[in-house]
Amino acid sequence: MTDTAKVKGPASYFPSIEQKYGQPISHWLTLVAGLPPMKHMEIVALLKSEHGLGHGHANAIVAYVLAGKA
Repeated sequence: MTDTAKVKGPASYFPSIEQKYGQPISHWLTLVAGLPPMKHMEIVALLKSEHGLGHGHANAIVAYVLAGKA
């Protein structure tokens, strides 16, 4: 077994999100965590329409936050 486990799930998208959108992942996690209560897909739609994120990237961020990992 190696010392560094492969990242799985929503967090596996984080490096590409940072590279593509030019913000650290903490920016996106804080933004989503600070929103009023909304449904998962409502937050995904907001990230897509107001911040230009792609569906998969927005979905990964929202899933991570709503799972209580952020």
